[in-house]
Amino acid sequence: MSDLKPAPHGWLILDKPRGLGSTQAVGMVKRVLRQGGYAKTKVGHGGTLDPLAEGVLPIALGEATKLAGRMLDADKIYAFTIQFGEETATLDTEGEVTERSDRRPPMAAIAGVLDHFTGSIEQVPPAYSALKIDGKRAYDRARAGETVEMKTRAVTVHDLYLAGGREDAEVRSAFATTAGRPDPYDPQAPLELADSVTLVARVSKGTYIRSLARDIARALGTLGHVTYLRRIKAGPFLEEQAISLDKLEEIAKGAAIENLLLPLEAGLDDIPVLTLDPDSAQAVRQGRVLSELPHTDGLHLATAHNVPVALMELSGGTAKVVRGFNLPDVAE
Repeated sequence: MSDLKPAPHGWLILDKPRGLGSTQAVGMVKRVLRQGGYAKTKVGHGGTLDPLAEGVLPIALGEATKLAGRMLDADKIYAFTIQFGEETATLDTEGEVTERSDRRPPMAAIAGVLDHFTGSIEQVPPAYSALKIDGKRAYDRARAGETVEMKTRAVTVHDLYLAGGREDAEVRSAFATTAGRPDPYDPQAPLELADSVTLVARVSKGTYIRSLARDIARALGTLGHVTYLRRIKAGPFLEEQAISLDKLEEIAKGAAIENLLLPLEAGLDDIPVLTLDPDSAQAVRQGRVLSELPHTDGLHLATAHNVPVALMELSGGTAKVVRGFNLPDVAE
């Protein structure tokens, strides 16, 4: 079996299509690696994406799987469309309509309400979510016809704005008198009402976009559900780095994975590097503590010959191994 290519380490950033589950995506990556002739590789994902959602799904390979947990804690950015007038059981297009409203909110009201949902907010997760209630997933309970009581949780919405560069100022100017526009002081002047709106949100871990959409619609005096949901950033990974499933399939046909793979440290863009000499690298690989280092306190990525050796926590000049990486040293 020595003709197998060595197991790769790093990140494949998938542009996940609608209808594919995150676990299925991991299964696809395992299959293409196997068909491409790679040795058995550990594969994990950096944050579940609903089957109905699309976009950036970081897939960790080999030693990068040790960082998948950090990716779960990272901020994410989503673009999403709220269709006004109907709320559904699942808060997206999959569920049955549970309530209807004839009200359509004015664009200016939508722009005005976004500040209310920015910052630290409380939200009730959807009943159709993977959260566990008494050891059983909420969506399994909901599908079984149980009434699911979800607890309120605190999340952070760092940014929330209208998509497509449609600035608040432009929407607010709907109230201003300008050439070619109706006089807003005329009681007969029509307000621009929206059937739907597309927003962009940068959120902390644990934020449910479907809940956010439901709450925004209700705050506008109507009802709504998500018809489109795309993750455009997950932690440091951008949609420009994401590859299609067709590109992924090329690995199975023998295309070099190196052209598609981001290095393990790409998942650690915000962490300072601690460069080790060969002796220190050897000590760290054995899990030993380094002392009298002139570096600042906090998490560092220790490297030797630019190869990641370990994540280390520095405190008062002493560095302890948090997570060791078992990567081949290029100089060996």
